[in-house]
Amino acid sequence: MSTSQGKFIWYELMTNDAAAAERFYGDVVGWGARKMEGPGMTYTVLEAGGNGVGGMFALTKQMCDGGARPGWIGYVAVNDVDASAAKVREAGGAVHMGPADIPGIGRFATVADPQGAAFVLFRPNPGDGGQMPAPAYMMKPGHVGWNELRAGDEKTAFGFYEGLLGWTKADAMDMGEWGTYQMFAAGGETLGGMMTKPPSTPGAPHWQFYFTVDGLDAAIARLKAGGGEVVNGPHQVPGGSWIVEGRDPEGVHFALTSAQK
Repeated sequence: MSTSQGKFIWYELMTNDAAAAERFYGDVVGWGARKMEGPGMTYTVLEAGGNGVGGMFALTKQMCDGGARPGWIGYVAVNDVDASAAKVREAGGAVHMGPADIPGIGRFATVADPQGAAFVLFRPNPGDGGQMPAPAYMMKPGHVGWNELRAGDEKTAFGFYEGLLGWTKADAMDMGEWGTYQMFAAGGETLGGMMTKPPSTPGAPHWQFYFTVDGLDAAIARLKAGGGEVVNGPHQVPGGSWIVEGRDPEGVHFALTSAQK
């Protein structure tokens, strides 16, 4: 049984222009890139310090015709993909793809919670005991520092993930008219937070990922120079870290975080 159960262990970008996305995020976040050729597609592994933390691939016409759009998605480790996908359906969520095998890698299913936020259930092949170490969290440049759910309703969303993944409540913050910001944990490790999406925030409920950089102002300058835009921030958050939300040149939402402004 994997000790990574319930943890985000991979992040993936679907894009219309993989070469442009590789340049943009390489400049902004500092990721290296390593190509993996597969049947009918090239998959780019994004690396921090020589370790893979995520990947990206170009959307095909068939994918776009099926409703796929550019965006980031997170992979969550589970011990049994098929059973977990069935629980998603039973709880009122959707299974968009799978369960299916990625030859030589593992088994996955692309799903959405009952409010529409998409994520991937994943179990690596059991070559090393069925365990994949989660990327380092918080303030390690090139890794994901925070996982945030902008939910339709935070309380019912937490109940769904608690039942599916075994998440537990960590600290909570009163955000006034925005309601409660509820942090969540797996295996005793705080992974992120969730909140009821403010009415002023466009779009459907979704997951947002904060990529850690070494100095926020310099990263914002690189973001703008690369054709991206800032949509919120920068702000300092409780604990002292700095965050900014942005869009890449394709319009894909993401966020950056750093211990230093």
